[in-house]
Amino acid sequence: MTSATWTIREMADEFGVTTRTIRHYEDLGLISPERQGTTRIFHRRDRTRLGLVLRGKRLGFPLDEIATIIDLYDAPRGRRSQLTYVLAQIDERRADLEQRRRDLDEALAELETFEQRCRAELDAR
Repeated sequence: MTSATWTIREMADEFGVTTRTIRHYEDLGLISPERQGTTRIFHRRDRTRLGLVLRGKRLGFPLDEIATIIDLYDAPRGRRSQLTYVLAQIDERRADLEQRRRDLDEALAELETFEQRCRAELDAR
């Protein structure tokens, strides 16, 4: 039984990214497709890793943190250490996002107050 493989174009189309993005992730060592001359052949591991990279990006993790998380999976006892590390990163990311939400709420409240004063002054004229 032969294992499933994908071309760079198939990977790009499936994940909705450009081939340039995939090559960038390869340059960073996040994925490592087999090379046959200039042709890249992606295996299940590459497909899984690309999915994890893109999920990490959607969650707002920087690429170096994503690399650390993914690489921990391959380490001895990687699953437990990976989960512990990921949970710590999630806590940090959540705290950052909650602070951003508070900052946005405060900025919106300030805008509302300023808008009301401007409208009141305009109505007084």
